[in-house]
Amino acid sequence: MKIFAVCQSGLGTSFMVQMNIESALEAAGVNMEDFTVEHADSGSISEGMADYFFAEKTLVPALTNLPDEKIIPLDSIIDADEIKEKVLQLLDDNGIAHS
Repeated sequence: MKIFAVCQSGLGTSFMVQMNIESALEAAGVNMEDFTVEHADSGSISEGMADYFFAEKTLVPALTNLPDEKIIPLDSIIDADEIKEKVLQLLDDNGIAHS
């Protein structure tokens, strides 16, 4: 599964979200070889680049080139617990076993 963390500039914020997604996946005990997590700016992404895109909820309306079902909106990009919760829900929704 490929996941992108998206922010307006594709720099620090999205990289921080990427690291929190990776930490949540590792904590869930999944095989990290089955996942790729990257970050990018909102202007550089397209639907085929990833299975899911994590983005701060105020940025979501600007992501018109992505289908809604691929967007995981975040209330707070600095809330690692929220990111972990959304990652676990994503695993559950896709039938991926985790600890």
